[in-house]
Parts: sequence; structure tokens; C-alpha cells
Amino acid sequence: MRVGILTGGGDCPGLNAVIRAVVRKAERHYGDTIVGFIDGWKGLLDDITMPLDIERCRGLLPRGGTVLGTSRYQPFMYDDGPERVMATFARHELDGLISVGGEGTLACTNEMGALGLPVVGVPKTIDNDVGGTEMTFGFDTAVHIATEAIDRLHTTAESHDRVMVVEVMGRHVGHIATWAGIAGGATMILIPEEPFDIGSVCDSLIRRHERGPFASIVVVAEGARPAEGTLTMAEPEIDQYGHQRLGGIATVVASEIEARTGYETRVTILGHVQRGGTPTAFDRVLSSWYGIEAIDAVHDGDFGSMVALQNGEVVRRPLAECIAELKPVHPGLWEAAKVFFA
Repeated sequence: MRVGILTGGGDCPGLNAVIRAVVRKAERHYGDTIVGFIDGWKGLLDDITMPLDIERCRGLLPRGGTVLGTSRYQPFMYDDGPERVMATFARHELDGLISVGGEGTLACTNEMGALGLPVVGVPKTIDNDVGGTEMTFGFDTAVHIATEAIDRLHTTAESHDRVMVVEVMGRHVGHIATWAGIAGGATMILIPEEPFDIGSVCDSLIRRHERGPFASIVVVAEGARPAEGTLTMAEPEIDQYGHQRLGGIATVVASEIEARTGYETRVTILGHVQRGGTPTAFDRVLSSWYGIEAIDAVHDGDFGSMVALQNGEVVRRPLAECIAELKPVHPGLWEAAKVFFA
């Protein structure tokens, strides 16, 4: 068989491990030819490819980013986009396409599948917000990076009796903030699923610091928003792909904390450092398992499916069901996190 593969959306630790696993199983077990499309769906739109084989994939397992490149371009941004994708697919005489991506990429993959493109999805995002799977690869790495940063901030905050506000990624859900906040011993965690009252946050910090000289770490997801009527914020700009330009909520929160409490407050925005670098051992294993299951799904003709982690196994789920809604932070985990709030 001839099988295409693309990586779309934001880059993520573990993407290269997926590519390597697909190529290894495809070439050695099935005798397939794998065609890599450059920069996500843009590669299919403009017919830009690179050959992939075992030799070209050597050394990819621990490498961050993606050798295929990635972008947020999608066929439905253009009137003739779907037709161009179908023409490229036919021109390369492909039998299937493996699409590795997050919410936006997988939604596009599902739409192209509905038009007749034989697709298999692989869930990728550090936000861990894709439905149908217990874990997306890249999330574990991002949590480790954020936790290490919080650990480092504790010592400098304690030296100056400061409040540190740490902003992590999480547009619509607060998985990174919640996991890293618990692991790093945060004083408070603010996530998109739970609108916050800045007055209550400040009151909690005051009570904490009145008990003695303490350093306080407030972890805030970039998509966190105040409860209605508690704090005025400007609406985020919208980029060319229809996404809100988020980031900077930590600066607003820190300014309010310092003004209302009088405590010296500093901001650390981790930003894209959470996406970069070497994937953790867990993400390398999960990515490899996903890649192997994806090429198996192509050979089984199980198109329109997405590989997923459930109950310790990698299984296949209908892609349409998995993208139907985002996966929020589990209520039980959030209740556990609140036990440690100031």
C-alpha cells in the first residue's frame, strides 16, 4: 500500500515518534511506501511531499517538533481546497492518509473523511482536550516542563515573600494548569472550566500570608476568564484561522493581586517552551503505540477512526464521536486540586 501522513496544528513533543513508528511498521511488516506531506494540510493542498523510510527516520524518537513541519492551513479555507486535496491524494496513488493533530486538524480530517478521503486520526495536543482518549501525547511532556518551572519559582518566591503568577497553555481546558499546579504545590489554580472571582483569589492569598511569611504560586491557564461582573477584560483578537489570540491573562491577574493585596507579585509566562524539546518517556511510548495502531487501522480499512488510549490500551474510536466535544478537566480531579488551595 501507499500511505500518506501529515502533522497539523501546533507542534508537539512526540510527533516524530509517531512518524517513526508508522514508517517502521509500514515498511518492515507490510512492505508499504509512506509519503510525508509537508506543513500539514498545506502539503496536500500544494502537493509538497518528502519520502519517508526507516533510514530517514533514524534518530527521530527523542527529537521534538516534527520533521514534516506543520501549519494551521486547512482545505476548507479555500473554495477549491477539498478538490485540491483529493487531486493530490489521487496523483500519488495513495490508499489511505494518517492525520496527526489536535482539535482543528482532526475536525478537518473528519470533514474530509465525510467527502470520501480514507483517513485515520491520531490525537496530538499538549492541552489534552481531545475527546475519546484518556491522554494525548505531548501532554505529559508539557506538564513536566510546567512543573519544573513551578518548582524553580518556589525558591525565588520564598526568598522575597512574593506572589508568583505562572501562565501555562490551555485555550479551552485547564489540564496542564491542574496537573502542573497539583504537582508543583500551587497555592491557587485558575482554569477555563471554572470562571474565577479575583476578589476571592485575593482574599485567599491574604489569609495565607497573614499566617506567616509565605510564597504563593498562582497557576493560570491562558484561557482562564473571570466570572461575569468580577473583572473587566478586553475581548481577545481573532487570528486568520479563526482562533482567539490568547495569552496575557497572568499579567492582568498579577496586577490585580498586587493592587488589592499589596503583595509584590511577579509574572512568568511559559509560552511555547511547553511545546519544545525532548518528549518524556511516557510520550515516546504513547506516540509509538499510536503510530503502530494507526498504520494497522489503515490496513484493516478502518477509515474514519481515531486511535485512542482507554483503560491502558490503545483502541480505535469513531473520529466523529471523538471531536464532538472537548474533554474538560475531570470534576473529581478538580475537587482534589481545591483541597490544596490557600
